[in-house]
Amino acid sequence: MAKRIFTSAGLTYTASAAGSTAASSTYMYMLGGVASQVTDVLEILFSGKATASTVAAIEFTRASTIATTPTTLAAPHSDGPMHPATLALGTTVTTAVSATTGPIPSNTVTDGHINLGLNLFGGIIRWNASPTQQWTMVGATAPGGASVLWNSSTAGGSSGLGDAHIIYETY
Repeated sequence: MAKRIFTSAGLTYTASAAGSTAASSTYMYMLGGVASQVTDVLEILFSGKATASTVAAIEFTRASTIATTPTTLAAPHSDGPMHPATLALGTTVTTAVSATTGPIPSNTVTDGHINLGLNLFGGIIRWNASPTQQWTMVGATAPGGASVLWNSSTAGGSSGLGDAHIIYETY
């Protein structure tokens, strides 16, 4: 068990409709490594960097369809342990900000969604899980093993620049 932080920087979060592929939009995507893997999301922070007032409907939800061929992270994006002496994981969580075909954020009404809407003109929103209130991913298939942070045009989001991080722990 080791806490890790997945960070994106300088992405323009293009709004896309719920239930449609996020390939043309910008997102942060997580997928468990194996069927038995449990991953708890402990914190999400999003900072707006737009140069004018723009409302984003940032959501964190399960992916109803996983991304195909996620692209390996490159600077300035990162995914690493929070403690410098952390041993490498036997099976890692796949983290990505792009893929050949992006994930499809769930639009199922019985699926959980964390609403992180904010004004991208300098707005900051931080969701931090209370004990036993963490977002949990189980396995390596949709919907339970995949989650995506994205900007929902269905919920009224407009496109804009932002940075984000997701703190998680995998077992």
